[in-house]
Amino acid sequence: MAHLAHNHTAEDCVELVTIFQSLSEEDTSTVASLVSDKHYESGEYIYQAGDPADALTIVAHGQAKVFQLASNGKEQMLRILQTGDFDGEAALFSNEDRGSFAQALMDTDVCQIKRSDFQKLMKSSPELAVNMVNAFGQRIVQLEQQTTEAATSSVESRLASYLLETGAGLKQDEFELPLKKKDIATYLGTTPETISRKLSSLAKDELIEKKSNTLIKILDADGLAMVE
Repeated sequence: MAHLAHNHTAEDCVELVTIFQSLSEEDTSTVASLVSDKHYESGEYIYQAGDPADALTIVAHGQAKVFQLASNGKEQMLRILQTGDFDGEAALFSNEDRGSFAQALMDTDVCQIKRSDFQKLMKSSPELAVNMVNAFGQRIVQLEQQTTEAATSSVESRLASYLLETGAGLKQDEFELPLKKKDIATYLGTTPETISRKLSSLAKDELIEKKSNTLIKILDADGLAMVE
């Protein structure tokens, strides 16, 4: 079984994925036996548009941005993948090409499960297949709850969480923001101006220090975690 950097095991990776969390220990081990692990340096592409979408990708450690290219060549931010996030669960069931790019924003470890391996497993274990269908049902309910929570949590709270996640991924309290403010704004569902205002507000509350326009130092991680 593949062992990952940062002392992550294949089981750890599988257990990060919501659709696998309700599986038994035995089923989790079975799925984990399919996991392969890869390390990407900051700036490397995890996948690119046109690549076959033939694997579930789990971020074991790090951060990546997922974006599309507009016809004018400009990046259109779609989402950020952070430690514990996963991408492409549909790839386990459908045969399509990637329509987007995923690029590591820092050194990032990912686990992957190939569709061919996963489907072979589903055919050999009807019990696991039933468990997976039930897990997908739970996943849909959780997504609906998350959508509601995201709509009701404040931009300041979401920004504080983003800064904590980024610092944890980089293992540093002081860091350059790996994304432009407009991309952070897209990710958090707000405007670049609001991001600048909220960063100033967090600095005024002495939760962070703005060393420059893009260099941030976390002063009070516990305080950031409690921002509402």
